[in-house]
Amino acid sequence: MSTVVGIKAAEWSTLASDEVIDRTRRALEERGIRTLVVKNRAQALVSLRELIPPGASVMTGGSTTLDQIGFTDYLVSRQHPWKNLKDAILAETDMEKQAELRRQATLADYYVGSVQAIAENGEVLNCDATGTRVGPYAYGPRNVIWVVGVQKITKDLEQALRRMREYCVPLEDQRMKSIGYPGTTLSRVLIYEKTEPDRITAVLVKEQLGF
Repeated sequence: MSTVVGIKAAEWSTLASDEVIDRTRRALEERGIRTLVVKNRAQALVSLRELIPPGASVMTGGSTTLDQIGFTDYLVSRQHPWKNLKDAILAETDMEKQAELRRQATLADYYVGSVQAIAENGEVLNCDATGTRVGPYAYGPRNVIWVVGVQKITKDLEQALRRMREYCVPLEDQRMKSIGYPGTTLSRVLIYEKTEPDRITAVLVKEQLGF
């Protein structure tokens, strides 16, 4: 069985039960996070298409989950009614100008991504190396959508932190190195306790998505 830093991957990849999912959904909603539960990645993509209105500007954080549900390819196809802010970023070859476009894109109408873990009591954990996801999740965009495989639900915040450190960060480090980057590091960590109503929507997917 594959391992990551001495921890069995299976420890962090088991799908949550319906009972746990429902308990987590209620806890998230009590903290102000609108929560949808869908059966699979196809339904998750449909949900995103329904949640984001025509004409809205959209920005995404790097996310294996968004790749797996087909949302990344859908944005690239331009066969949608939105303004994909990442188009201009990827087209810009000047690194300073590209960085400025990334900053501006944090004020998108909708910022879409995923998280590392959600505790059953509704606390949400996210981390990244540069803050490009942590920042917009905390403040900026009027609307944030998280698409989350239910294997990311943990018993409590302590277990969520273990999941992040022992599983998510090492796997992301491996992924980055496999595509020619130096790797990643644990730099910024955000623990979401509550939010103003309806700013954030969590789409919980009953599949293993991302890591």
